[in-house]
Amino acid sequence: MSMAVSPRLTDPEKARAFIARDLDALGFDAVGIAPADRIDRASTGLDRFLEAGWHGSMGWMAETRDRRADPKTLWPDARSIIMTAMNYGTGSGYDPLAALARRDRATISCYAHNRDYHDIIKGKLKQAAGRFAARTGADVKVFVDTAPVMEKPFAERAGLGWQGKHTNLVSRELGSWFFLGAIFTDMALPADEAETDHCGSCRACLDVCPTDAFPAPYRLDARRCISYLTIEHKGPVPHAFRQAIGNRVYGCDDCLAVCPWNKFAKAAREAKLKSRDDMQSPPLKDMLRLDDAAFRKRFVGSPVKRIGRARFLRNCLIAAGNSGQQMLIPHVVALLDDDDPLVRGAAIWALAQLAPERFVDEKMARLPAERDPDVVLEWNNAGDEDGD
Repeated sequence: MSMAVSPRLTDPEKARAFIARDLDALGFDAVGIAPADRIDRASTGLDRFLEAGWHGSMGWMAETRDRRADPKTLWPDARSIIMTAMNYGTGSGYDPLAALARRDRATISCYAHNRDYHDIIKGKLKQAAGRFAARTGADVKVFVDTAPVMEKPFAERAGLGWQGKHTNLVSRELGSWFFLGAIFTDMALPADEAETDHCGSCRACLDVCPTDAFPAPYRLDARRCISYLTIEHKGPVPHAFRQAIGNRVYGCDDCLAVCPWNKFAKAAREAKLKSRDDMQSPPLKDMLRLDDAAFRKRFVGSPVKRIGRARFLRNCLIAAGNSGQQMLIPHVVALLDDDDPLVRGAAIWALAQLAPERFVDEKMARLPAERDPDVVLEWNNAGDEDGD
């Protein structure tokens, strides 16, 4: 018995409808189409960002500048970009701003409360792209934050939302809690109308930033951003920002959480992106006890794992120093002997904040034997917020 073969989709409208239905069935919350053309305004904004040095240590942004400006430098045959959004909202059960008041607890950015979105979204996009290619005969390529694709400008052009004053994408239906992914294709599909800016006179996201990371609306100095400082920045956190970090140990949601458009946000549909209870405000004392094996086990499959134990404990120690919690002192002191100098240095600062007299005693005992220059600097500058 011969199997029925579906007719090939050559009509662009029908092909578009096919991929939209498939992506919806896979759990994506919004789909839009943009032409694979250069976006000059986005390219100019990127140039301004890089020339100001606001990318900090993220040298890959400068290295890929030319490829980011024009999608055809990635794939000359690309004609359309299918942009997708998948919601990761926590619903009403968790408030990231309220979590900041729980000083004995760690605050982890909502996007990292479950599995790494790269793996989940890329897998689903590959399924949809494969079926689309089989039905249309078109070539496809899938990107989820894995190539120099200017996802936010293309999502704006595809009608999924607009880049708000905090530079993140905002949707009238999803708020700000969603991930983006892209399918490039050499098939010309009907494009959506670009979304327009609906921020108006609101500046809630700019005013809430604890480190003044926005030099102006729609401009971000990543070097001052807590997400950058806790995730991308590899060395000691500059003293000027340590107190402002509060209990944020991985990322920061403040500018997203205050956006009025989030009143329309809903809880994630995808089970692997739903916020896990054990990732919502875990006790700092538990985080400070993690050795390397325990860290890897605790955050297996999580985005947190990629920064490694040393950076994570650096962040947790800064949170401990800001906590005012005397019960954390033994955990901090134990980390003064950690093998990693990044951890030792952060423990020094935390101890100086929590127990100044104990700090003096430990400094006298430990400084003469310390050989790492950054750690020596911490011993000598601890408590001096202008030390950097």
